[in-house]
Amino acid sequence: MILPINTYSDEVLRRKAKPLKGPDIQLEELVGNMFESMRNAEGIGLAAPQVGVSLRVLVVDISVADGYEGASPLVVINPHLLGVKGFSSMEEGCLSIPEVRGEVVRPSAIQLKYRDEHFEEHIGEFDRLTARVLQHEIDHLDGMLFVDRMQRRNRRKIQRELDAITRGEISTGYPVAAHEAYDEAK
Repeated sequence: MILPINTYSDEVLRRKAKPLKGPDIQLEELVGNMFESMRNAEGIGLAAPQVGVSLRVLVVDISVADGYEGASPLVVINPHLLGVKGFSSMEEGCLSIPEVRGEVVRPSAIQLKYRDEHFEEHIGEFDRLTARVLQHEIDHLDGMLFVDRMQRRNRRKIQRELDAITRGEISTGYPVAAHEAYDEAK
């Protein structure tokens, strides 16, 4: 099922998500719905808070990106960064902040401890685009958005767009969750 995406000013995006205690049937359904919702929105990563679920779950599929066609989709539960290497700057966007992009500096490689969809523990090394997407989605689990990591002067340049999203003045090719700003307009 395609789930609506929560946008910039929605409170769920600013809360620290809760860790999962173990696998269950609802987790399988959530993960499937997250992949379907992410792909429908033409995204490459999606965190559970973006679909209104405050749990430490994220999905990634960068196989649609040039040069990453062979990449396998990832389900990451209860991620914990163990280490980082190097830094790089790259333009980022977010399904929760439609039509807004900005330069963000992040570690270029990470070591991550996490559980998969079967709740099996892994320690993985990720770099380049995979590392960036994982960090972006982990930020969502911690109540942080990519615009929070932008330099102040660059953030000021996009403030008008952020304010418009807050007022519900957005147009997307995918469903977004209604919030108070939308309700006030009715």
